[in-house]
Amino acid sequence: MAQAASIYPPLEERPVKDTICLFDVDGTLTPARGDATPQMLQLLSALRHKVAIGFVGGSDLVKQQEQLGTPQIPVTGLFDFCFSENGLTAYRLGQQLASQSFITWLGEDKYKQLINFCLRYISEIDCPVKRGTFVEFRNGMINISPIGRNCSQIERDAFGVYDETHKIREKFVATLQKRFPDFGLIFAIGGQISFDVFPAGWDKTYCLQHLEKEKEISGVEYKTIHFFGDKTAKGGNDHEIFVDERTVGHTVKNPEDTTRQLKKMFEL
Repeated sequence: MAQAASIYPPLEERPVKDTICLFDVDGTLTPARGDATPQMLQLLSALRHKVAIGFVGGSDLVKQQEQLGTPQIPVTGLFDFCFSENGLTAYRLGQQLASQSFITWLGEDKYKQLINFCLRYISEIDCPVKRGTFVEFRNGMINISPIGRNCSQIERDAFGVYDETHKIREKFVATLQKRFPDFGLIFAIGGQISFDVFPAGWDKTYCLQHLEKEKEISGVEYKTIHFFGDKTAKGGNDHEIFVDERTVGHTVKNPEDTTRQLKKMFEL
């Protein structure tokens, strides 16, 4: 993958230049908060020789580098488009594009109301374990985790199973929607242990505006935008982009299913 990074055809010279494949990260390209396998990276490299590729995820670029990048090359060199925090932080061919700020949009007073309520709510949640970093502030959103993002992988997996039965995150989100109906916020469950909070319209569909601008830059118009994600049901953080009329949505079960679908669709 690293060796081929510098020899991909320009976007306007890809064999299927009007098509791009966009991928969710956790549960689609990697296990939740795990790393992409060498086989997955090799498959994406082969795909990139045919069409443009990109990822869109709620995490910041640092975490996506850990999951998708390699010691030899940054993640921004492995994909044509990198959309961190749903595209609020975006890279095109390794170059950063304009970004947006959640805190500037919401305002400090409303932000404090939201955070204070969340911390009080979390203090009253009864789950098997609690660790640290219950609220993670990002440029374009906040991420809220009832168990805390500092939990171990074993604790993460256990909470994921516990949450399926007890609906901890689902109940938390319903409470926030009722408490802050006029804040203009979306609460989207993703991964195993947390959910994202961001302004309406700043879901994963936000990244599509960057793709629409490509025609002005390189002359390429993406008429087919394939999106692959695992949390595509209503309430999941892949749902909005999955059902958007500008995309062709594909639900996957895990990275192995992503591999299977890509091989079948693009004869890789």
